[in-house]
Amino acid sequence: MSRLATEFQRLYAAGPEGSVRALVLDVGRPSDWELPGAVWRGVQLDLSLPAPGIAIAGENSYQLWFSLQQGCSPEEARAFVDGLTARYLSGVAAPRVRCLTEPPAVPAEVKEGQWSAFVAPDLAPVFVEATWLDIPPGVEGQADLLKTLRSITPQEWRAAIELLAPVETQDLTPALAPSSDGASAANAYAPATGFNDPRAFLLQVMNDATVPMALRIEAAKALLPNT
Repeated sequence: MSRLATEFQRLYAAGPEGSVRALVLDVGRPSDWELPGAVWRGVQLDLSLPAPGIAIAGENSYQLWFSLQQGCSPEEARAFVDGLTARYLSGVAAPRVRCLTEPPAVPAEVKEGQWSAFVAPDLAPVFVEATWLDIPPGVEGQADLLKTLRSITPQEWRAAIELLAPVETQDLTPALAPSSDGASAANAYAPATGFNDPRAFLLQVMNDATVPMALRIEAAKALLPNT
């Protein structure tokens, strides 16, 4: 087995029982290093993850290659990529971003005269006009690039997943007890508001479309004597 094949196997081999160990975030159509570059920097600075590998895709995009020490489910892999997309690529059209959980062979001749390859971070911007090589890259040089990379540990992975998870709106309705006092019923939302002025708080509840209609009505009733 060549040194390149050994390094590729170390980082991107399939996980046990069909789990995912390699995640490839493909961004392009057209190619633009600034977009994946922001993700590459962000995962290190914001999420404390090791640097992903960088590949020119041999067509019209860049790729970021993430390696996991332990496999995850395809659903968790998708949630990770969705979280990265929401955090760093929210303004990018959906067709320009792809998630590959079965990594393609790199280097490879994707089209005639267009070779994909791993590249160093400082060289990535050079390929923005043509994200490929005209000739096969050197095998030893590719192995050297992969040798510098390390896989994401389970602890790093869990922490990143938590940071990327969307904030879900809690349904507070079941916890509310019926009340004939509009102020008392509406005040069930008080811990999340930080209002000190009861009237301002009641106005907020009355005008908040996310609050159940019954509570909005009660808040309006409580405000009537003060209008």
